[in-house]
Amino acid sequence: MSRVDQTVPVLGRPPSSSGLSPRALTILITGVLAIALAAIVALMPAPYAIYSPGPATNVLGKVGGTPLISIDGQPSYRPTSGTLDMTTVAVSGGPGHEVGLGEVLSAWVSPTQAVIPVEQVFPPGQSEQQTEQENAAEMSQSQEDATAAGLRELGEKVPEAVKIVEVSKDVPAASVLKAGDVVLTLQGEPVKTAEGLRSRIQGLKPGQSVQLTVRRDGKPVDVTTTTTTSDGRTVLGVGISSSYDFPVDVKFATKDVGGPSAGMMFALGIYDLLTPGSLTGGAKIAGTGTIDGAGEVGPIGGIAQKLVGARDAGAQWFLAPASNCDEVVGNVPDGLRVVRTSSLHESRLDVEKIASGQGASLPTCTTAG
Repeated sequence: MSRVDQTVPVLGRPPSSSGLSPRALTILITGVLAIALAAIVALMPAPYAIYSPGPATNVLGKVGGTPLISIDGQPSYRPTSGTLDMTTVAVSGGPGHEVGLGEVLSAWVSPTQAVIPVEQVFPPGQSEQQTEQENAAEMSQSQEDATAAGLRELGEKVPEAVKIVEVSKDVPAASVLKAGDVVLTLQGEPVKTAEGLRSRIQGLKPGQSVQLTVRRDGKPVDVTTTTTTSDGRTVLGVGISSSYDFPVDVKFATKDVGGPSAGMMFALGIYDLLTPGSLTGGAKIAGTGTIDGAGEVGPIGGIAQKLVGARDAGAQWFLAPASNCDEVVGNVPDGLRVVRTSSLHESRLDVEKIASGQGASLPTCTTAG
């Protein structure tokens, strides 16, 4: 009898009803789980804020059909060419608007966005409502200061009062000063501006006795208190703001914009509107910077994103606070020329030179400052 070879079947797992091999099914399930986990991680709140370029708006133009700046009480002259653009930053993250880790990672590799720890942008524990109120208050004060600065640049006299708006609870001044007090004198010398008062207080020693005269309920009141310190500076521990008596009525139609960084551009716009002709000479000029009633220009946040927003809006020139120059260097888009400035007066002269074709000689930001 001949011997016949027979193949003996090997027992194993039954074939998958899906038609996939066990190994392929395992890989598929693992991949789905990995994608789901990545999605969950990407949506998890991250303790960061993201700065992105925001829109630029011509302060000489209109918003929704309404002039962004309107002036009553004096003739005004609205230019038909050229722009003075206020620039903005779109902020994601913070109270009520947390961002996911995926958004943070995407912004980290973006050439036009910046990722900042949220505590450097918003005070710890601040609510969404508090943030909105603070931004609105800063915008309102910047418009007041810009109006004062613009009118003073025109040679107008603008009386100013320095008002106490808040008093810290744990400072010596809390026992003698109240919100609403108008500061008339410090150490017997008149107080003319909020900036001047801050400067004089910072020139004193911590714990030094100070005498002030304030107007309270329409009457002068003499008080004595002592200074304290905050972040290495001598302070009274009170919040102050300026209130002005304007010879004209200036209104602003800003919408969905907060903070103080448009102050300089507002002031330039007011100056331009109250002088015949076009200050810009038809040039497209953008800029940013806080301003005080004396016309001093201060630093702002997110200037790299504002530079991008300005160029996207077609600006050819950008007025930047000198105190932001270290952030400007290396972040200027092609086709945009930056001019550094420290005051409204400098900015106004710079715009006039740009209008006359002499802008190339204006100072810019460099690595040397």
